[in-house]
Amino acid sequence: MVNQTAVTEFILQGFSDIRELQILHFLVFLILYLATLVGNFLIIITVAFVYHLHSPMYFFLVILSTVDACFISSTVPKSMANSFMNDNRISFSGCLSQLFVVVACTTAEISLLTVMAYDRYVAICHPLQYMLIMNWNACFQMAAIALVFSVINGMIQTANTFRLHFCCSNVVEQYFCDIPQLLRISCTDTKFNEIFTFVCVLTVGFFCSVFILISYSYIFSAVFKIQSGQGKYKAFSTCIPHLTMFSLFVFTVMFTYMRPQEMLLAAVLYAVFPPLMNPIIYTLRNKDIQVALRKKKGLNVT
Repeated sequence: MVNQTAVTEFILQGFSDIRELQILHFLVFLILYLATLVGNFLIIITVAFVYHLHSPMYFFLVILSTVDACFISSTVPKSMANSFMNDNRISFSGCLSQLFVVVACTTAEISLLTVMAYDRYVAICHPLQYMLIMNWNACFQMAAIALVFSVINGMIQTANTFRLHFCCSNVVEQYFCDIPQLLRISCTDTKFNEIFTFVCVLTVGFFCSVFILISYSYIFSAVFKIQSGQGKYKAFSTCIPHLTMFSLFVFTVMFTYMRPQEMLLAAVLYAVFPPLMNPIIYTLRNKDIQVALRKKKGLNVT
C-alpha cells in the first residue's frame, strides 16, 4: 500500500507571480472591496434611518446587502493578503471555513432574490392585500427560512466535500476554496460528490429561476395594464433593479461553470461583481433610495 500524507494546508492560485502585478492585484481588489462595503453599508444605514423605507422590499434588500458584504469578505481579503505577502497558503480549517461561507452566501443570494420576486409579485398584482400578505411576521419567517436553508446547505456541501481525502496535490486552481477545484485534487473517488453537487445546484437553481420568471410574467402582465404612465414607471423602478440583480447573478454563476478554462475571471465575476453592483443598481434605478440619500446628504450639510 502506498504511503499517503494527508494535506494540512492548501495553496491558492494567485493572479500573477510578478511582484508588480501582485501589488496591482492587491490595489484593485482593495478598491473593489472598499467600494462594495461602502455601497452595501450605505444601503443598510439609509434604510435603517429613513422611516418611509421601512417596508418588506427594503427589509429584504438590507438582508441581501448584508449577505453581499459577507460574501465578498469571505474571499477578497484573503486574496489581497496573499498577493501582498506573496504567500498563497491557506490552512485546512481556513479553506473549510471559506468554502462554507461561499456556499452559504451563494445560496442565500439566490434564495433572497426569489423571496424578493414574490414580494414584488404581491405588491404589483395584489396591491390591496399587500400589507396583509407581506406582514412583518411573514417577512421575518421568509427571511429566516432563506437564511437557515442557506446555512444548512453550506454545512452539507462543506461536509460532503471535506469527507474526501486530500493526499496528493494541495494546489487549488482558484483564488479561493471552491467545490469544483477541491474535487479535482482529491485522491479519493469524487463521483458521488459531483452528482450530488450537480443535483443540488440544478434543483435550487431551477426552482428559484422558474419561480422568479413566473412571478415576473404576472408582474409585467399587470404593469402593462396600468393606465398611468407614472404608475408604470414606479412599478418598473422597483422591479428592474431586482430583475437586473437576478440576471447578473445567474449569468455570472453560469459563466463560471461553462467556462472552466477562464476560472479566475469567472470566479471574480460571480464572487465580486454581484456584491459590488447591488448597491450601484439599486441606487441608480430606485427613486426612493435616491431621494432618501439626497435628504440624508442635505441634513448632514445643514
